[in-house]
Amino acid sequence: MSAPNSIFTTAPSRNLAPLSLHQSLSSPLSPRITRSHSVAFRPKPRSSSLVFCSTDESNTAAEKEIPIELRYEAYPTVMDINQIREILPHRFPFLLVDRVIEYTAGESAVAIKNVTINDNFFPGHFPERPIMPGVLMVEAMAQVGGIVMLNPEVGGSKSNFFFAGVDKVRFRKPVIAGDTLVMRMTLVKLQKRFGIAKMEGKAYVGNTLVCEGEFLMAMGKEDE
Repeated sequence: MSAPNSIFTTAPSRNLAPLSLHQSLSSPLSPRITRSHSVAFRPKPRSSSLVFCSTDESNTAAEKEIPIELRYEAYPTVMDINQIREILPHRFPFLLVDRVIEYTAGESAVAIKNVTINDNFFPGHFPERPIMPGVLMVEAMAQVGGIVMLNPEVGGSKSNFFFAGVDKVRFRKPVIAGDTLVMRMTLVKLQKRFGIAKMEGKAYVGNTLVCEGEFLMAMGKEDE
């Protein structure tokens, strides 16, 4: 019995760990083997406790998730529809601006057009696939440009304000019923002597560019 005992004492502790389980049932082991056995199994309860902890955290996060109807804020209102009607001469069915959400007098404006299936152009464009006509997108952007230029500080007059031209227009994606068209118009150049304003326009649905172009506006004075 002395020979096998000498083999156990000279072997590394990592080789003794699996043998200690088998030998513990038949014969007593040395204190060194017993200590290595306890170390080998000690990490197991700690690892399982970490799993329960992470599961509890995930459940807590799921319970605190914000509902989708409360997750997104509404667009701000800088000008409502009544204030827009005081500036623009357009009326139904050709007023294509619902709200101004950002405005710098004589420089730029950002406005929205809520595209709904009740718009009067959808029954004919098209009955089976409602798409907002590109020319009406351009018109809506020009009206936003009118809000920029018809401010009294600029000197424009809605009785003598005209859409004079458009250039480099590109339609990137169809706009359909249910979309919110967000239009930004920025003044690029103003020639007061000739009453001509050049503007840059971009329209988006979400973060996707759907239309862009350059616009010319002709302005007159109130007494003309």
